[in-house]
Amino acid sequence: MTSASPQILVVDDDHEIRKLLARYIESQGFRVLLAASCRELHERLATHQIDLVVLDVMLPDGSGLDMCRDLRVQRSKVPIILLTALKEDVDRIIGLEIGADDYLGKPFNPRELIARVKAVLRRRTEVISIDSAGKTYRFEGFSVDPQTRRVTDPKGDAIELTGAEFDLLQTFLDRPGRVLSRDQLLDLTRGRDGDVLDRSIDVLVSRLRRKLGDSNAVQLFKTVRNGGYQLAAKVDVVADVTP
Repeated sequence: MTSASPQILVVDDDHEIRKLLARYIESQGFRVLLAASCRELHERLATHQIDLVVLDVMLPDGSGLDMCRDLRVQRSKVPIILLTALKEDVDRIIGLEIGADDYLGKPFNPRELIARVKAVLRRRTEVISIDSAGKTYRFEGFSVDPQTRRVTDPKGDAIELTGAEFDLLQTFLDRPGRVLSRDQLLDLTRGRDGDVLDRSIDVLVSRLRRKLGDSNAVQLFKTVRNGGYQLAAKVDVVADVTP
C-alpha cells in the first residue's frame, strides 16, 4: 500500500464492526483510521488528513446526523457516507439534506460499502474528462466551472453546493433539455440504480432549485409527470481557447 492511498475514517461504536470494516477496507488498498464516538471523530479530523468518513448515525455521545450537519456548517468538504440501522426513507432524505454524499443501511455487505466509497471518491477527485476540461457552462446568468467545481450566480457570487448537488447539476448541464428519469439520474450521478423508495433525487433537485433561486418566473428545472426532471434553461458551453 502506498502513502498516497486514500485514508478512510470509520466511525462506529461497535468494536466488532470497526474491526471488520478496518480489515476489509485495508484489504482493498485504503488506509484506515477508527473512531468510536463524536469526540474521537473530531480528534481524528483535527490531526489527520481524512479523504472520506464512514459515519454511523447512532453514536454514544451524539448523532451522526448532527455531526454531518455540523461539518457542513463548518464548510468541511470531506465526503461522508452515513451508516444507519434505520431503513425508513425519511432518514435517507434527512441525511442527504444535511450534506451526506451517500448512505448505507445496516446490515450491509462490505463489498457494497467499498463500491460506495470508490464511487464517492471518484466523483470528488477524478480529473475532468477530456471533453469537459477547459470548458465553462453558462445558463440564465449562472456560470459553472467543472474543473474547480465552482458555481457563481448572475451577480458573480459563489454558490456553495455539496458534492452530490454539483454532480447532479453537471449531469443536467451535460444534457440540457433532455427529460431524465430518477433512475437515470441516480445511475449517472451515483453509479448505481436506486430502489423504488429512493427519493434522494427529489431532495437534491429541491435543494438545487432553492440554491439557484428557481421560481415560477424563472423555472430552471421542470418536473415532468411520470417522466422525471428536465433542465429547461438554455445552456452555453464556453471553451477555454488558451494555447
